[in-house]
Amino acid sequence: MAEPLAAASGPGSAGSAAGPATGAGGAPDEVRGLWTDAWAVLRGRPRFWIASAIILVLLLMALAPSLFTSVDPAVGDLARSRLPPGADAVFGHDLQGRDVYARAIHGAAPSLAVGFLATLGTMVVGALVGLLAGYARGWVDALLSRLGEIFAGLPFILGGIVILTSLNAPGELVGAGELVFQVVLTIVVLTWPVAMRIMRAAAIEASQQDYVKAARALGAGPGRIVLRHILPNTLAPVLVYGTIQFGVFIGAEATLSFLGIGLRDPVVSWGVMIAEAKDRVQDMPWALFFPAGFLVLTVLAFVMMGDAVRDALDPRGR
Repeated sequence: MAEPLAAASGPGSAGSAAGPATGAGGAPDEVRGLWTDAWAVLRGRPRFWIASAIILVLLLMALAPSLFTSVDPAVGDLARSRLPPGADAVFGHDLQGRDVYARAIHGAAPSLAVGFLATLGTMVVGALVGLLAGYARGWVDALLSRLGEIFAGLPFILGGIVILTSLNAPGELVGAGELVFQVVLTIVVLTWPVAMRIMRAAAIEASQQDYVKAARALGAGPGRIVLRHILPNTLAPVLVYGTIQFGVFIGAEATLSFLGIGLRDPVVSWGVMIAEAKDRVQDMPWALFFPAGFLVLTVLAFVMMGDAVRDALDPRGR
């Protein structure tokens, strides 16, 4: 997983020598200027609008699937088993006679939920640990950095197999919500060190700026320094990382489901659909290609969005 934005490209920016002026609302003017400038750059990027349009449609699919289909994705008719795409089912039917289009539409919600929750968890855990390590330095930094290296050294697939098989006994029935929680927990545990490294580097650079030194000399406590001066100037690189990883984590869920250790029935997700159709590619390729197409399009949209946000927030890219 690539680190999308160097810490030096932080705030407005964390690398600037002068401290940010504070406006009437208490927020640094320089930080407000960064996001304003970033929006001005984003508005002129076609890929930003393309990615936004795709993501908007995906969100509508997840939040209101009835706008796209009225077919129950769990209801199957064996008389229609493996029927190819046609007028009654534009994506065809799977082995159980279920409508592939309806399942692909309803599969957006679990896939996006895993991506969102995993991204949020990774950013929160990684950012907090990285902020603490970058500001405290010394033995705290050394301890947290070594801890992060341990988790970063775990292969994702192997770590996912170990964690998920440990949480579930063979043949154990698990609810949909618990399955989603387990997959999200697995992804967060195995990926938070990257966000930690990004935040740590940004926090180290921000803590060396003159405005932080001035605040410390005036008697500001660690909490105020971190929340008012360092945190606002270190959010940009972590935000870019999270935007890109959103799509990557959706792909990670599909990978775990494909291996049979992630989401599974009764949950309907693109990864579950791909896993169910992988052994029947020659008989019914549509049952695999259509959910795989949704998955690829979603990952591509979030990667495009992340690239656009990175270019907008990185002064060196302008």
